[in-house]
Amino acid sequence: MYCKLLSAIVFGVEGRLIEVEVDIAAGLPQVNVVGLPDPAVRESIDRARAAIQNAGMKFPLDRITVNLAPADMRKQGSAFDLAIAAGILCASGQMRQEELDKALIIGELSLNGEVKGVPGVLAMAENARAAGLRRIFVPPASAHEAGLIEGIEVKSVSSLADWIRGPSGMGAALLSSTDPDEVREPVIGASPDLADVSGQLQGKRALLIAAAGMHNLLFLGPPGTGKTMLCRRLPSLLPPLADEEALEVTKIYSVSGKFPGARAGLIRERPFRAPHHTISTSGLIGGGTVPKPGEVTLAHRGVLFLDELPEFGRNALESLRQPLEDRHVTIGRARGVARFPASFMLAAAMNPCACGYWGGDQTEQPCTCSVGSLARYRARMSGPLADRIDLQVEIPRQPVSFGGGGMTSQEARNRLSVAYERQRRRYVDAGIRWNSELSGRMLAVHARLASDAEALLAGMYGRLGLSYRAHDRILKLSRTIADLEDCDDVRLEHVAEAVQYRALDRQMPGYEPEAIREKRAAPGSVGPSAAQESDRTAKGRKVLGT
Repeated sequence: MYCKLLSAIVFGVEGRLIEVEVDIAAGLPQVNVVGLPDPAVRESIDRARAAIQNAGMKFPLDRITVNLAPADMRKQGSAFDLAIAAGILCASGQMRQEELDKALIIGELSLNGEVKGVPGVLAMAENARAAGLRRIFVPPASAHEAGLIEGIEVKSVSSLADWIRGPSGMGAALLSSTDPDEVREPVIGASPDLADVSGQLQGKRALLIAAAGMHNLLFLGPPGTGKTMLCRRLPSLLPPLADEEALEVTKIYSVSGKFPGARAGLIRERPFRAPHHTISTSGLIGGGTVPKPGEVTLAHRGVLFLDELPEFGRNALESLRQPLEDRHVTIGRARGVARFPASFMLAAAMNPCACGYWGGDQTEQPCTCSVGSLARYRARMSGPLADRIDLQVEIPRQPVSFGGGGMTSQEARNRLSVAYERQRRRYVDAGIRWNSELSGRMLAVHARLASDAEALLAGMYGRLGLSYRAHDRILKLSRTIADLEDCDDVRLEHVAEAVQYRALDRQMPGYEPEAIREKRAAPGSVGPSAAQESDRTAKGRKVLGT
């Protein structure tokens, strides 16, 4: 006897249909699973055997062959359990196959026959609809998630015993429907308000510009000046996800096993991911034997915040260069290539040096870093990575203020709505949404400069030693500043403001900051001054108790 059913797996962040073929022939009792199964798939047979017997049915004592097609694609996970058990029952004549034809079957079996949820159901259901399927059998824990895909009938299977009675005419699987009144919008993380930050007007201005066009942002300054506070308020300024974006983000979180839970709708809040600096390259970018999404993919359509940027591993930081340009990550393995979306805004914060006080008021807190230490610290962030950051803003120390923080997040969103609406109308048929996505001919058309603005940018291009990439990013930033001011034309003042946010390029590797040159020029100076070195030695002895 032969039976063929449909199940699915997730590869990357997309669902893939898998044919589950079961053949039962006379011979010694044995079960073979073919089609590149991993150990979890091979163990499906033991779970299916126990579940079938505990459901009151008979597991065939014949030669059983289970083929998972296409055979050249590696299969992993436990989502095939329910389809394999159903295939064995149909092939042995204990279950009718009519309701299962052209239906997707997903679920993990426990030994007593209960059906458990699996990750990635949203991606599988979307793929099933695209393939023309109109029915899907899923565990109760995943029924609501699958119901978010319109145009497909979702049936919830709580246990194998109940399901057997359904197709055999003695009952029916429960129909799961998504009631709009019961759907709640999940919140990934509560965003603090911009008014919590006192002062730092230049930092807030940069934050508005970055949010208006989804531009990459770096705050640089001494410890405790509000760099992290500003960055963590970015999500409160960004607009909610559009329908297509919400489906993309929710699908990513479903595949990663981070779906918000029962009765949750599509994710509408833009993600904000803030990994620790000890994260590995594969954790940041994605990877593994079976490629899984990394933090850059979990931040898709949102913000990836890297606090203490130079403390991240060199390889991890350099791996960001390609997704910042291409807005996706491609991971190749022996059995296939997975592509993960990674269109995110990079927000970062760093100190100017290892001790944190270089470039500030040396009378209050002197910098104790040597010339070599300062150079090594700055070299942790390469020039090519800095080149991809649109706004590089210094956040200085300021007097303690007990007054209010000024503009609230709601007031900021009201200002930003003008820029959001201008970009929406401008790019409605262009396939992009933000000024930061402009490139090629579109950049030349939508960021055309006045003659005086073009002359200013040409002069600064040579004076600052900018790359052509930095030149284009200044154009994009100028376009966003003009949108924020509700201007159709990109004028001189817009370019002048955009250029000032590239001033820190001179302090990145390849340039020698003025303060370093002064240290090198000082007679007999090879590091901190004698007074600073003596003070540091005294502090060290005090700590050690010597």
